[in-house]
Amino acid sequence: MRVPVIQGLIDRRILVNYRVDPGALVGVLPPPFEPKIIGGYGIAGICLIRLKDIRPNWLPVSIGLSSENAAHRIAVRWKAKGEWHEGVYIPRRDTDSRLNTLVGGRLFPGIHYHAHFDVQETGEDFRVALKSVDDNTSMNVHAKLSTQLPTSTIFGSLEAVSAFFEAGAMGYSPAHHEGNYDGLELRTFNWYVQPLQVEQVSSSFFEDEDIFPTGSISFDNALLMRGIEHQWHEHETLCV
Repeated sequence: MRVPVIQGLIDRRILVNYRVDPGALVGVLPPPFEPKIIGGYGIAGICLIRLKDIRPNWLPVSIGLSSENAAHRIAVRWKAKGEWHEGVYIPRRDTDSRLNTLVGGRLFPGIHYHAHFDVQETGEDFRVALKSVDDNTSMNVHAKLSTQLPTSTIFGSLEAVSAFFEAGAMGYSPAHHEGNYDGLELRTFNWYVQPLQVEQVSSSFFEDEDIFPTGSISFDNALLMRGIEHQWHEHETLCV
């Protein structure tokens, strides 16, 4: 069954990004995915996104749903049908929406795990924490609006990092059948990012030294998006 185009508003999206030794990503990425490299590093991160007015694009805004969501992401490229593609591989999605948990991976692409979120934010200060119901995932981010990227970033400018993530609109995540990956493309109508200064960040995934040995991963930058009209488009499942 084909999923209809889903439309809504990205009310707030925080991207906390790490630079990673590509060798550490080899054990995380299943085939056909491989790290997308910039400046000798792979790029991975956390996406904390609050969605509003989410509904099939042929239905009115008044019936749209809202949810807090989180994802671990890794910038990747892969070859399919003889051509190279780029996007993100998403090993884990968490949500506070029981509906997303129910339909994710079944009626809608991507398995979603249920989690409790604690969100406190103002116009310039953002605190988002979550703990999954299955105890497998926890995150905590505290960031403030900034006017510039960190001087240590491997990206030369805000325009460069913005273009990098805008190009990674296609996401694949594990499906219920092993070796299958559900595809979902984000199409935005008004892409715009602002830099964030991170005061605190923790992630049970990125701090797992069995996955990312000491010295293989470090913080690079963080970005904020607000008020972004968008659509989600289902794509063909990748079968390996």
